[in-house]
Amino acid sequence: MSTGTQPWYRTSLRWGQTNLVEIDPIRYDDAWWRAHWRRTRLQGVIVNAGGIVAYYPSEVPMHNRATKLGDRDLYGDIVRSARDEGLKVIARMDSNRVTNEFYRTHPDWIAVDGEGQPYRSGDRFITCINSPYYGEYLPQVMREVIRRSSPDGFSDNSWTGLRRKDMCHCPYCKEQFFSVARMDLPRKVDWSDESYRRWIKWNFQRRTELWDANNAVTTKAGGMDCRWMGMVSGDVLNNSDRFINLREIMKRSEIVMLDHQRRNGIDGFEQNTEAGKRLHELVGWDKLIPESTPQYQLGFPVFRLSSMPAAEVQLWSSAAFAGGIQPWWHHIGALHEDRRQYQTAEQIFRWHETNQDILINRLPQADVGIVWSQENHDYYGQQDPEARTQNPYRGAVRAIEKAGLTYLPVHADDIGTAAGRFGVLILPNMAILSNAQGKAVEAFAALGGSVIATGETSQFSLYGDERNDFALAELFGVHRGKGSHGGTGLVETSHDAYSRHTYLRLLPEQRAQVDGPFDSTAPAEIGVRHPILSGFDATDTLPFGGYLPVVTVDDDVQVLATFVPEFPIFPPELAWMRKPYTTLPSVTVRESASGAKLVWFVADIDRCFTRDESIEHGLLISNAVRWALQGRHCVSLAGGRGFVSVGLYQQEGRQIVHLNNRVITSRTPGRQNELVPTGAVTVRVATKAGAKAPADVELRVSGVRVPTRLIAGYLEFEVAQVLDHEVVVIAWSA
Repeated sequence: MSTGTQPWYRTSLRWGQTNLVEIDPIRYDDAWWRAHWRRTRLQGVIVNAGGIVAYYPSEVPMHNRATKLGDRDLYGDIVRSARDEGLKVIARMDSNRVTNEFYRTHPDWIAVDGEGQPYRSGDRFITCINSPYYGEYLPQVMREVIRRSSPDGFSDNSWTGLRRKDMCHCPYCKEQFFSVARMDLPRKVDWSDESYRRWIKWNFQRRTELWDANNAVTTKAGGMDCRWMGMVSGDVLNNSDRFINLREIMKRSEIVMLDHQRRNGIDGFEQNTEAGKRLHELVGWDKLIPESTPQYQLGFPVFRLSSMPAAEVQLWSSAAFAGGIQPWWHHIGALHEDRRQYQTAEQIFRWHETNQDILINRLPQADVGIVWSQENHDYYGQQDPEARTQNPYRGAVRAIEKAGLTYLPVHADDIGTAAGRFGVLILPNMAILSNAQGKAVEAFAALGGSVIATGETSQFSLYGDERNDFALAELFGVHRGKGSHGGTGLVETSHDAYSRHTYLRLLPEQRAQVDGPFDSTAPAEIGVRHPILSGFDATDTLPFGGYLPVVTVDDDVQVLATFVPEFPIFPPELAWMRKPYTTLPSVTVRESASGAKLVWFVADIDRCFTRDESIEHGLLISNAVRWALQGRHCVSLAGGRGFVSVGLYQQEGRQIVHLNNRVITSRTPGRQNELVPTGAVTVRVATKAGAKAPADVELRVSGVRVPTRLIAGYLEFEVAQVLDHEVVVIAWSA
C-alpha cells in the first residue's frame, strides 16, 4: 500500500509492537491498545502472524497455533483494528524453530551437527535455511497471511537460522555447498582451511539469496510494496555471526527494521547513534530505520515483564534520533502487572511527531570518516573480532565523540566517495584492505585528504592472505618488519600483567625543563614537539600496554614516539625500566606534497582506549584529527566536560545540530535510571563565505531561542544545559 505518491515505507515514522505471547488470545484488550496507539501517535504496528506460533487459524499443516488461540483469529482482529485507526501493518514472523511433531514429520528439514544430532533451542528444533522449510513451507505461510489480511510488509526476527558457531551437516547443506565449492563441508573452525573460509563466504551468500527469495514471494503475492524486511542488528559483529552481509542486504532494503537492543559492559548509548549512522551510510539517508525499543528491562538477565527505567528509554531514543533512527515501542505480552512501562513512550513519540520535520529528509555533515568492513571483522578478527577489530573501531569513535567532533562510519568500499565529504579518514586496525580499497585511500590523500591508520592496517588482502608489506607502505612511508610486541587481551594472569606493562616514549624528551628530581639521563637540549603530543608537556612517557607490530620508516617520516618494552609490575621494588630506550616506532607522521597529513599509530592506542579508557590514548587520537583538520571543523564543541557528543545535518536553508548527553552513572554502559544534566556547551558551526547572522537559532527540546555571534568564520552560541539531548535548528538568512 502507498500513501499519496510515496509508498508506506517512506512515510510511516512511528511504530509500535505488542509482541504477543501464547496466552494473549484470551486477555488482549483491543480498546486499550487502540487508545495507546493514538496516545503514542503511531503510524504503523507490527503484529505477530506466524512461524514458531500462529495467531490465526492457519490451514498450513503443522503450523503451530498459540496455546490459547482456539478458533480465534487474534492476528486478524488486531489487523482490522489497525486499519480502522489508519495504521500500516507489518506481519511479524519468527520462523526458525518447530515443534516435536513437526520434527517427527520432517526430520530432514532440521539442522544437525557433525554427528547427525538435531540442533535444539529449549523444546523446539532449529530448522535449516537450506531445506524446503525455508524454500517451500514458509512461503506457503506468507502467501496465506497475505491472502487473509493483505499486510503492508513482513518482518522476521530469526530468519537467519544457525549462528556461525554451529555448523549444519544435513544432506541439503552437504549437497549445496559441494555444488558451489566442489569441497566437502568443513568439520571444525579453522581459518587456515580453505573449505572453512569458503563455508563462511557461502553462508553469507545464502542469507542474501534467502532475502531475495522471500521478497520475490511477498511482492508477487502482495504487490510490489509488500516488502519482506527480515530484521537486522545494529551490532556489526552480531550481523557477522548471523551471516548478514550488511552492505548487500542494505542494497536490497526499502526500509530497515532494526533490532538493536543489547546492553553490555563496553558500549554506552553512543552505540545507538553510531548504528544509525553506519546503516544509513549503507542504505541511504532517504530511507527509514525504525528501531525496536523495548519498554522492558534489558541487562543480565533480561526481565521481559518489568519496566525499563524511563531515563534509559529516553537516552536510548534520543541517541537513536541523533543517528537518524525512528521510534518503535516494543512490549512483550499484551498485559503487564508492572504498568510503569506504559507511561514512557508517549512523551518521546509526541516530541518526535512535533519535530519530525528536522529528523528526516536531511543529509549528514562530518569532518571525520571512520572506516570499517565486515571482511575485516571476519577474516582478520576471526575467532576474536571483539578485541582485534571492534575495539579499535570503538576507540576511534569514542575519541572523536569525547573531543566534541563529528564523524560518520565509512564502509571500506566507499572510500572512493570520501573526497570532499571528510577532511580526515581513520583506518582503525583495518588489517584487511583490498587492493582497490588501498588505491582509494591513496587517491583520497592525493586530493589533500588526511589519513590516520592504526595497528596492522592493510597488512592483509580481502580474504585474509598476508602481504609482504603494508599495502599503504608507500603512502605513509611505514613498512612492516618482523615480529611484534605485546598483545590484545585483558590482564588475566600475572604473565599478562607483565606483558601489558609497556610505555610510549615521547620525542623529543622534555623532562629536563619540568620541575622534578635531577635526572642524568634527560637530554639537556630541548626540541619542539609535534602538535599531536599537545597536552603532554610535563611527561616524556605515556602508558601503553597494547600491541605493537615492528615497523621501519622512510627517511622523511617523523617518529613522535618509540616503544618501551615490558618490565616487572610487582613487587613495587622491581618496577623500573630495564630497557628505557628502543628505536621501535610507535607513532609516525608524514606530510605529502598534496598537503595530506598522514599519521600511523603503530601502537594500537585505539584498541587500548576502548579497553583501558586511558585518557592519554583518546587525546592522542583527537590531537591527530585536529592537527589534520588544521582548525577547519564543520562543527565543534567547547565545554560540556567531554560528556556531550555532537552531530550535524543539513536541510535546505538550515542546519540541525544534535547534542547528546553521555553521562553514565550505571556500572553497565547503556543502562541508566536517572538523567544527569550536563553543560554549559559552546557550539561553533562553520559558516559559508560571506554568510550573515542566521535568522533564527532555536533549541527544539528546551523550546527557546538563543543569541548568536559570528567569529572568524564560525557561528557561535551557548546551550546552557543538556538533560538527555538538545536539537538545535539554525535557519540561515537567504
